[in-house]
Amino acid sequence: MGAREGPIAVDFIARALAWAADPAHWVGSDGIAARLGEHLVLSAVPLVAAVLVALPVGLYIGHTGRGAAIAVNISNIGRALPSLGILGIALILVPSGPLPFGVLATMFALFALALPPIVLNTYTGLREVERDLLEAGRGMGMREPQLLTRVEVPLALPIILAGLRTSAVQVVATATLGAVFGTGGLGRLIVDGIKQQDDAQLFVGAVIVALLSIGTELAFAALQRASMSPGLRSARTPRGASQAELRPSA
Repeated sequence: MGAREGPIAVDFIARALAWAADPAHWVGSDGIAARLGEHLVLSAVPLVAAVLVALPVGLYIGHTGRGAAIAVNISNIGRALPSLGILGIALILVPSGPLPFGVLATMFALFALALPPIVLNTYTGLREVERDLLEAGRGMGMREPQLLTRVEVPLALPIILAGLRTSAVQVVATATLGAVFGTGGLGRLIVDGIKQQDDAQLFVGAVIVALLSIGTELAFAALQRASMSPGLRSARTPRGASQAELRPSA
């Protein structure tokens, strides 16, 4: 049985590689290049919108502690909802407007999915900053906005970026499901492969989505590691002072 499965697997991979290497499958509105561009736009727009909304909310509740319980509970509920369910609800509630059917609804659903990790990680990162450092900053004459931007955010940046990393990977992966509702993107390769019973096309689409998700993960992981560099963090602290120098003297 194993001897039979080996040649079959090799033949299938060969067919998939041949399908991907065919120049005809890279051009046109249905080509891989166009679908990849659609997928990037479909992912980037809701992710940027989520950052613009969730980051200020997380910074506010993390710095002040006001409304934290409500924001955290809502975020936890949002994380518990299934991605396909959110997409289905958005398709019903969000009108298409000038965009093709399903595009605006998919973007709204991805926006909603991206919010919770950013809010929670930003809040958590700021709350984990030692209170002694904040008191030391106040003792140095810092105002609250200065404490936020020059002490809390630099120290919480790795945790904040971890939230962005989670949201970005989730958005890139979930954008594939939008093809079920008629949007473009790499999910079309999978859906069209199923409709046409073209296993090679389906496989190539799935592999490209996986590679794109992995690339997003690695890019944000590198950014997160860079934010943890001692030199980079010390350069962002007040007047180049280290955490130890910010501590109040005994």
